[in-house]
Amino acid sequence: MSTIDVLRVFCDPRLGQGNALGVVRDARPYPTTESRRALAARLGFSETVFVDDPERGVVDIFTPSGRLPFAGHPCVGAAWLLDVPELSTRAGYVTARQDGEFSWIEARAQWAPPRELRRFGSAAEVDALPAPPPGEGWLYAWAWEDEAAGRVRARAFPRRGDGIIEDEATGAAAILLTDALGRALNIRQGRGSQILTAPGPDGLIEIGGRVVLSRTLDGSAPASEPSG
Repeated sequence: MSTIDVLRVFCDPRLGQGNALGVVRDARPYPTTESRRALAARLGFSETVFVDDPERGVVDIFTPSGRLPFAGHPCVGAAWLLDVPELSTRAGYVTARQDGEFSWIEARAQWAPPRELRRFGSAAEVDALPAPPPGEGWLYAWAWEDEAAGRVRARAFPRRGDGIIEDEATGAAAILLTDALGRALNIRQGRGSQILTAPGPDGLIEIGGRVVLSRTLDGSAPASEPSG
């Protein structure tokens, strides 16, 4: 069995918080869609990345319930771990760079899975939401903390019935929000994870954050770290 690196992506300035991510550096022991979905479900992280070619950055992304063509925090984390200038996802090529303590990628908003971006009147209203709020479908609840400075408070609720109640840090939703607002954002999500974004040329969105290696698992061992 392949070993699994567990990262935390979009950490706060003290390297706390962040969304847990499993990265299977050698995906050959998991050759089928079902074997990958089953491992992702067993690990229980919001996403798990399977690396099919580490030199070319070819990755395959799974939630506990299925495959994603693209996702933000898996790409930020995988780019940091593999130290490559580009990732090849099912949605397209994702450019990557390291800048001091931050790992950055560029992606297109249309690659992100649909989410409802629901604005609330204050950060306190977002904080007070139950987990998950009533309703169906992926919800990204947000409010301005400081509109002039581009500071946002957000929480994310997949509401897809696969055990992930709240997502600690969600890159794809942050990309969608940045595209909708057309400006750079500093997002505080979940228990305090930090996501930085900025719109770029040709419809690209840059998104970045701090990444740390949390631990390494044997492929046969169950995970015990919550994803958010």
